[in-house]
Amino acid sequence: MRIKITVSYDGTEYCGWQVQPNGVTVQQMLEDAVKKVTGESVRVTGSGRTDAGVHALGQVAHFDTNSSVPPEKFYKALNAHLPNDIKVLKSERADDNFHACNAAKRKTYAYSLYVSDTVMPLKERYSVMIDRAPDIALMRSAANCFLGEHDFKAFCASGSGAKTTVRTIYNIDIEERGCDLKVSVTGNGFLYNMVRRLVGTLLMAGYGEITERDISETLLGDASSAIGKTLSAKGLCLINVEYF
Repeated sequence: MRIKITVSYDGTEYCGWQVQPNGVTVQQMLEDAVKKVTGESVRVTGSGRTDAGVHALGQVAHFDTNSSVPPEKFYKALNAHLPNDIKVLKSERADDNFHACNAAKRKTYAYSLYVSDTVMPLKERYSVMIDRAPDIALMRSAANCFLGEHDFKAFCASGSGAKTTVRTIYNIDIEERGCDLKVSVTGNGFLYNMVRRLVGTLLMAGYGEITERDISETLLGDASSAIGKTLSAKGLCLINVEYF
C-alpha cells in the first residue's frame, strides 16, 4: 500500500531533503525510520527538494510498504525513530497512483526577515536580519511583476536540473508585524534558489534600488541587473503543498 505523510522539519542541521553522499538529509532520516518500523528498504518520495538549511512546516511525501501498521498510525511509529527536528505530523493511505511530486499543484513558501541593528538570538535561527526597513508599499507593488506565468531563468541558480524554467506565481503576500517581515509566495513550482532570489529582488525594490520596469525587463530576458542576492536558506520554509 502507498502511504502519504506530512512532515515538518528544522533544516538547520541537514544537507537538504535529497539523499546524498556528503551529509545527512531529511529523506535519509525518514527512510531509516521506515526501515526500523517495517524492516523494508523503501524510497520516500517528497513533493520536491528543499535545499540545505531550508525548513518545512508541511512537506508531503509518500512511500510504499507491505507493513501491517495502520496507515493512520504510521506517523506515531515513525516519530519514535526520528529526532526532534524531524517529525511526521500526519499519515494516511493514498491511492496507488498518488505521487507526492508529480501530483502537486501548488506550493507555498514563506521567507522570514527581521529589522534590527544587532542579531536577535531568538529570531536568528529561522529569520534573516536586515539592518534597515524597506518600503513595504514598494515591495508589494514590485511583487505584482512576478504574478502569472513567466520564464524565471534569471532567478534560477546554476545546477538546476529543471526541464523548463517557466513557472506560474499565483500570489505573493508581504506581511509586516513589528520588526518582523514575512514574504509568502504561492506557485505551481519553484526553481533552485528561486524564492530566495525573488525575495532578495523585492528587498532591492523596497530600498528603491530597482524599479518595476527593471524587474519586468529581467523576466523578459532583456536585463540581469534587477536580481537581488540569493538570501540565506535559514529564512525559507515550505509551508504547504496542495493537491486538487
